[in-house]
Amino acid sequence: MKITVLGSRGQIGAYLTDYLRGKGHYVYEFDKNHNPHEDLTLIPNPLLEERIADSDFVFFLAFDVGGSRYLKKYQHTFNFVDNNTRLMANVFGLLEKYNKRFVFASSQMSNMSHSPYGTLKRVGELYTQTLKGLTVKFWNVYGIEKDMAKAHVITDFIKKGFEYGDFDMLTDGTEERQFLYAEDCCEALETVMDCYTQFKPEDPLHITSFNQSSIKEVAHIIQGQFNMIDRPININPGSAKDSVQLDKRNEADTYITGWWLPKTNLQDGIAKVFNEMKKHYDDLV
Repeated sequence: MKITVLGSRGQIGAYLTDYLRGKGHYVYEFDKNHNPHEDLTLIPNPLLEERIADSDFVFFLAFDVGGSRYLKKYQHTFNFVDNNTRLMANVFGLLEKYNKRFVFASSQMSNMSHSPYGTLKRVGELYTQTLKGLTVKFWNVYGIEKDMAKAHVITDFIKKGFEYGDFDMLTDGTEERQFLYAEDCCEALETVMDCYTQFKPEDPLHITSFNQSSIKEVAHIIQGQFNMIDRPININPGSAKDSVQLDKRNEADTYITGWWLPKTNLQDGIAKVFNEMKKHYDDLV
């Protein structure tokens, strides 16, 4: 099958691109970090139209987004709102024009009215419903990240451990999250694609581990990985409470578990990411 992955150089998109190619699919990458002509905010974008027109399926993963630090700094800016509004209008317009099957990547934050990111994701969900596409809600997918300026908590902690010998936390670490390893996420997305006609646009397709862990617990797991290579680090919790996810998040709906279940526990997933990142720092020595 010909599949376009919008946001193919992002955290999830990079894993998904490799995963789908490994399954024998022909994958069109589309990401401005892959090619400057692959900027979804460019309207019109003839290359984007060509790729969507020629695809059997589209994964709409692209968004101007990053981890908590990135969102806290940028989500209330004009450029953040403008970039995401433009790319959605651009992509959804072409999906409607060519009547393509697609999955839109939303977030557990889509019900958070205080958050421009959450509000924009909700707009994407509404676009998707009108086109009878499928929406998936991601819950803190983690894996290797190429753009560390937008790093999420797990890779950010590991990076700080290697570079500074300890890491400062933005909060007191008591807030809880559900973390899903990127390869498990790829299997879930493949399942949704393969079973596309079995789902309805309003189905609650939440892609997550369905297990809660505090940020403090994550920090101690990462600390344990450093201990195993004889590089003890210090954890410095902050005093602040989480200010990005203030409202009550969507509840994780288990509906998708009738088709897919996560395989990787948090300890093992963090170990995989840690060992991959360690190779980079070993190469620098």
